[in-house]
Amino acid sequence: MSDKTEVNLTGVKQSKGVWLVKVPKYLSQQWDKATEKGEVGKITIGKKQGKTEVRFSLNAELSALGAVGEKDGSLQVPRDHPFTMHTVGGQTMAVFSQNDTDEISLEGMVVHRAECRPVVNDNYMKLKKLQIKESTKPQRLSQRLERAVTVFKPVANHDFNMEYEKKKKTEGKMVRAERQLVLDMLFSAFEKHQYYNIKDLVDITRQPVTYLKDIMREIGTYNSKGAHKSTWELKPEYRHYQSAEEEEEMEAA
Repeated sequence: MSDKTEVNLTGVKQSKGVWLVKVPKYLSQQWDKATEKGEVGKITIGKKQGKTEVRFSLNAELSALGAVGEKDGSLQVPRDHPFTMHTVGGQTMAVFSQNDTDEISLEGMVVHRAECRPVVNDNYMKLKKLQIKESTKPQRLSQRLERAVTVFKPVANHDFNMEYEKKKKTEGKMVRAERQLVLDMLFSAFEKHQYYNIKDLVDITRQPVTYLKDIMREIGTYNSKGAHKSTWELKPEYRHYQSAEEEEEMEAA
């Protein structure tokens, strides 16, 4: 409330004592169905074995749950609600009200606290089952659209995506073979030709590119320039032949 709000303190002057009672949600919903001056129920206060006993009995006209959402009009909420009393515990609590003109009034000071609990019977168990069912039901939202929704058709797959999928499919079939087996295939290939590019070696060995390059770096040399640019050849210690340069050197000697 703002600093300028005035509070009617008539309740303090009259020394009103009020009860602060906690009630189940379904009970407050049933009260909302009552007419403006209608009776929602009755409270009885009595003594039992020397102890004060307080009970609230819901008006029979408000006990049907049908108007709240249950299709079966025979479903009834519990009518009998005993109070569980609690002490105020030295706390200072007050109850305020606000009318249609926004006037705030102090109704009184809290002198008793209590919980209004239902008697567990068939009606109560049916109500709990309904509440659980409603709480687990998926929420659906309906929304009115001002204009039609345009549905876009999926775009044809792009070339680079197709190329990637093709490459992934091809390489996915390539399983690394034992190192010695790959070496045997490479040496056998280089017996036929002196130079190979990496694509040809992949086709011959059916091995992943990265795995094949690691092996070729150990046994081969990559030509980055010259007549055989971008090809691999075996290192001299692995060759069964002599290169043209080596033959010239031997003839000169």
